[in-house]
Amino acid sequence: MVTPSKKSSRTTTKRTAATTTGTKSHSHALVRQELELILQAAGDGIYGIDCKGIGTFANRASAEILGWKEDEVIGHAVHALHHHSRPDGSPYPKEECPIYAAFSDGRVHRGDDEIFWKADGTCIPVEYTSTPIYDQGKLSGAVVVFKDISERKRNEEALQVAHLELARMKERLEEENAYLQEEFSEQHNFKDIIGNSCAINQVLSQVELVAPTYASVLINGESGTGKELIARAIHQRSDRSERPLIKVNCAAIPHELFESEFFGHQKGAFTGAIKERIGRFELADGGTIFLDEVGEIPLDLQSKLLRVLQEGQLERVGESQTRNVDVRIIAATNRDLKIEVEENRFREDLYFRLNVFPIEAVPLRKRSDDIPLLAQHFITSTSRKLNRPAPKLSLANVKQLQAYRWPGNIRELQNVIERAIIICQNNKLSFDLPNSTADNLIANAATQSEKEVTMTRNKLSEPQAYSEDERLERDRKNIQLALAACKGRISGENGAAQLLGIKPTTLTSRIKKWGIVTS
Repeated sequence: MVTPSKKSSRTTTKRTAATTTGTKSHSHALVRQELELILQAAGDGIYGIDCKGIGTFANRASAEILGWKEDEVIGHAVHALHHHSRPDGSPYPKEECPIYAAFSDGRVHRGDDEIFWKADGTCIPVEYTSTPIYDQGKLSGAVVVFKDISERKRNEEALQVAHLELARMKERLEEENAYLQEEFSEQHNFKDIIGNSCAINQVLSQVELVAPTYASVLINGESGTGKELIARAIHQRSDRSERPLIKVNCAAIPHELFESEFFGHQKGAFTGAIKERIGRFELADGGTIFLDEVGEIPLDLQSKLLRVLQEGQLERVGESQTRNVDVRIIAATNRDLKIEVEENRFREDLYFRLNVFPIEAVPLRKRSDDIPLLAQHFITSTSRKLNRPAPKLSLANVKQLQAYRWPGNIRELQNVIERAIIICQNNKLSFDLPNSTADNLIANAATQSEKEVTMTRNKLSEPQAYSEDERLERDRKNIQLALAACKGRISGENGAAQLLGIKPTTLTSRIKKWGIVTS
C-alpha cells in the first residue's frame, strides 16, 4: 500500500521530469533556430542532404548563388540539380560524386576545380566541402558548404595570360639581345656616312626626306657601296629609332628556311624545330626591318612577304594563328629588279610595294672626291684596331687611290687600306692596286689615236645629263665597248661585268634584251 507521502513524492517527480523534458525541447528548438539564423546569414552557400542525396536544408546564399529556390532543393536529388555534368558537358554519374561520397565513406571531401549548374542553365566554378553528419553514431547525411570562385578563376586566368605575355616578352627580348649581340660582333664598314661630294650629299638629302615617313625604301647599288649604312641612317632618323633595326641577309638564308627565318615557327613544325622561334618580322615589330639582297627571296615566298606589307599580318610556320605586326620595310639590292620582273624572277606587285622611295647608293668611282676622307677614316680606325701608329696619307697615295676604278667600292677600299697598314714600313703607305681593265685597254691601244683614247675613257667614266633614249643608247654602247675590251668575256676577273661595275647576271640580261652580239 502506497502511503500518501510516497504518492506525493512520485507525482512531484513526474512533474519535474515533464518540466525538464519540456525545457530541453525548448532549448533544442532555440539552438536549432539560432543555428538556422547563423546558416542563413552565412555568405557561403550551405545546404544539407540525407543519405539518399535528397536536400534537407538550403540557406539564402545558396539560393542567391545558384538561383534554385528552397522548395526546389528540399525534397529533391541535389546532384541532379546542379552537379550532373562536367564543364565539357560530359555526364557526371552520382556514383562518382564526391559530395555524395561523404555520407557513404564518412570522410570529408573537397573540390576546387568543378562546376555547379545554375537554375538559368549557366554554370559557375565552385570550391566546396562535403562533411558527413552523424546522428546517434550513424551516418545520416552531409552538409555542403560552397562558394562561387568565378572572380578568382578570372584573376588566375588573367595572371596566367600575364605570365605568358611576360614569357613571350622575355623570349622576344632574349631574341633581340642575341640578334643585337650578333650585330655588334660584326665589323661595319664605317660608323657614319663619310663624304662631302655632291653625290653623297644628294643621298643624305633623300635620307632626310624619307626618314620621318613610313614609306618603304628600296636602296639600289653595287656591292660594297654602303647600302646598309643608308638603311641605318634612315632608321636612326625615324620615329622608330627606339625600336631595333633588324637586318636579314636574304642571300645567306637557305631556301627551305626562308619562311621560318622571316615569320618564325612553332615547336615541332618541321624536323629540327625543337623549340618555338620568333621570326625576324616579329622581332622588328614597331621598328624597321632591312632586307639586304631582297632580289634573292624565292618567288614562292614573295607573296607572303607582300601580305605583310599590305596587311601587316603573318603566321608562324606550323601555326594557324594570325599575328599582327607593324614593321617598316627598307630593302636593298644590287640587281636590276626591273629586269628581274621582266624575266619573271621577281613579282611586279612586290617590286612596286618596295620601290615607293628609291635611293641610289653611289659607287665609289663616281664619288672620288670622298676617297681622301674615307681613306683617312679607315687608316685611323684600322691602326687603332691593329694597335699600330697611324701612317700618313700622302698626296701621291690619294692620287693613286683616286685613279683606281674600285669595282669592290668602299668595302674594297677598306680592305686595301688594312692590307697596306699591315705591310707598312717606315710609316709610309704603299697600295698594291691592280690597273683597271679600262686603263689597260687605253694604255695598250697603240692603234688608237689620242682622240679615240679620250673618247673611250669618257664613255667608261661618269655619266652626264642625258635623255632616257640617250641614256639607253649610251649604256648599250658602253656594254659594246666593254665586251670589245674584254674580248667577249662577261664574268670573272677582267670580265665586262667587272669593268662596268655590275653583276654578270645583270649584264647578261641587258645583252639579251638589247640584242647585243658578244662575239
